[in-house]
Amino acid sequence: MNSNPDHTQLLQTLFGFSAFRTGQQKVVDGLLNQRSTLAIFPTGSGKSLCYQFVATQLPHLTLVVSPLLALMKDQLEFLHSKGIAAASIDSTLTAQQNKQVMHDVRSGQCKILMVSVERFKNERFRQFIESIQVSMLVVDEAHCISEWGHNFRPDYLKLPAYKQELKIPLVLLLTATATKKVKQDMASRFAIAPNDIIQTGFYRSNLNLNVVPVIEVHKNQALLKQVSQQQGAGIVYVTLQQTAEQIAGFLKQNGCVAKAYHAGLDSEIRQSIQQDFMENKLQVVVATIAFGMGIDKSDIRFVVHYDLPKSIENYSQEIGRGGRDGQAANCTVLANLDGLVTIENFVYGDTPDLPAIQRVIDDIAAQGTEISNLGQFQWETQINSLSTLSNIRQLPLKTLLVQLELAKVIRPLYAYFGEFKYKFITDKGTILSQFSKERSDFLNAVFTHTAMKKVWGVVNFDEIYQAYGAERSRVVTALEYLHEHNHIELASRLITDVYQVNQQALLAPDLAKTLAQYFAENELKEVKRIAALVRFFELGKCLNFNLSAYFDDKQVPEHCGHCSVCNGQVAKLEYSNPIAVPDKVQVVEAMSALQTHLADKTDVPLTESIYCRFLTAMTMPLFTRLKVRQVAGFGSFEHCRYGDVKQVVREVLGQAL
Repeated sequence: MNSNPDHTQLLQTLFGFSAFRTGQQKVVDGLLNQRSTLAIFPTGSGKSLCYQFVATQLPHLTLVVSPLLALMKDQLEFLHSKGIAAASIDSTLTAQQNKQVMHDVRSGQCKILMVSVERFKNERFRQFIESIQVSMLVVDEAHCISEWGHNFRPDYLKLPAYKQELKIPLVLLLTATATKKVKQDMASRFAIAPNDIIQTGFYRSNLNLNVVPVIEVHKNQALLKQVSQQQGAGIVYVTLQQTAEQIAGFLKQNGCVAKAYHAGLDSEIRQSIQQDFMENKLQVVVATIAFGMGIDKSDIRFVVHYDLPKSIENYSQEIGRGGRDGQAANCTVLANLDGLVTIENFVYGDTPDLPAIQRVIDDIAAQGTEISNLGQFQWETQINSLSTLSNIRQLPLKTLLVQLELAKVIRPLYAYFGEFKYKFITDKGTILSQFSKERSDFLNAVFTHTAMKKVWGVVNFDEIYQAYGAERSRVVTALEYLHEHNHIELASRLITDVYQVNQQALLAPDLAKTLAQYFAENELKEVKRIAALVRFFELGKCLNFNLSAYFDDKQVPEHCGHCSVCNGQVAKLEYSNPIAVPDKVQVVEAMSALQTHLADKTDVPLTESIYCRFLTAMTMPLFTRLKVRQVAGFGSFEHCRYGDVKQVVREVLGQAL
């Protein structure tokens, strides 16, 4: 293939664009020459077009892994508007729609399939995708694969293995936010050569960055001033759902067309707000970070951070939604240090303690079964029940399982649905009459060993194997075939992960301590990330220059001329009020109330971290299951530093309640 063909005419024909943007042609050329590539482009600068264009030129399917449903829907809408066959397999599809997508992919009619990374755990999806030829794997928001990134998602670590298992020859990683360390980490995991890392300039000259120090009591008026000075639509970012509702109400009372947007709203309401914003029926959306990832609105004129963002990476992504049309957009942080306590407490709330980690290790030891006389052991688990058993939230629990994999304690073998059930659409006798004798006998064994309850029946794989000798995989394939051909309606649930266990590594004396140390270091790393954010906002040098340097872009003017520092306003952030200090007497009362509530309800021992999370209003499975939020004292110290609360709890436990 010619190393540098001119694809401009094809670009015009397919997408209606007269030329590639900076960096796009280089990415396209590399991929069409079968070189895996990492593309780091600023938000809104056309990362997606790289894979969309290349996918039309590849012989087989392009599989896109995306972390958010809204992102998928947005990109699918764009592709469909250009007449390019693309689809997603996701939780919103009906059984019939799912079936149609699979048919279109099998027939080659669908060129691009979008899925979440969690979809790979789905036994039915794995069987399907293994039967398809895939030309390219695209990983959107690829920084999620790096533990050094701000948005690490444990399941992303499995993607290099999936690429190998599915024999996908080509990979494209896409991100807007990658420090030097994250960039190197991503590339090494997929063996991408340094020359195939394409990074365009991070700096966006149309974004005016402003840090406005303001104490809490004056913040609403400062926000109103900011919003009233702006022309066009904007986003106001907050940390908590209740703040989103309060601020949206405040803006409405003062004549702004504003609505709150957060994960606590029904999906239909969120969809409606998003649509109104896109159609300029709403001027302001007051949102938690749940809003924005799938928003492709080019004329957002302002982004205000009412609360501090979680990190420099989050800040960069969130302001990146402004001014995508190239026109000026004002990005303002109404900054004080009050929100630091909340952000820091979220970090501490996600760290599993040593006893919780030990419970997971004990479960592997207790539940692991020997599968051969060679001393090989397997462990089966369901994430929901393991989360309840260990009292670790699901995201940190997934991180723990990945760490156990990296420590060679467990190795994932496969995942399956704990339950398959079906109902007949075609009469059973009619189905059996369509197949040869052997296949008909096999299907009859499947039907016979299904526990029918009125309309639906649950498949018993063990009985089928004993009666007919058919492996589970053959039964699942047959059920999928009947489902695809409208003979049955098939449903499945209770995903069970199966791991091979290395008994020697599992019994290592300091395993739990080593893992607890990993989480403690991770906790420290996140707290340092928050400190770096505060340092950034208080800088005495150009904000745009320093933001670009943070993301390894050195080709930026030292003075942008359009940030608050360049305009002579260096910020000094303060606490509106002194941070509250936990009262020991009240701590004792609250801890006693928790003890009383949980007495005889659980055998999970009450640890220092459980008490601390109770006092600072952090959620955990135990609290949800046993309605701990209703206990007097829950969250009574949520405005105190977690470390301060921990110190008092430690004193109380040292003296015993």
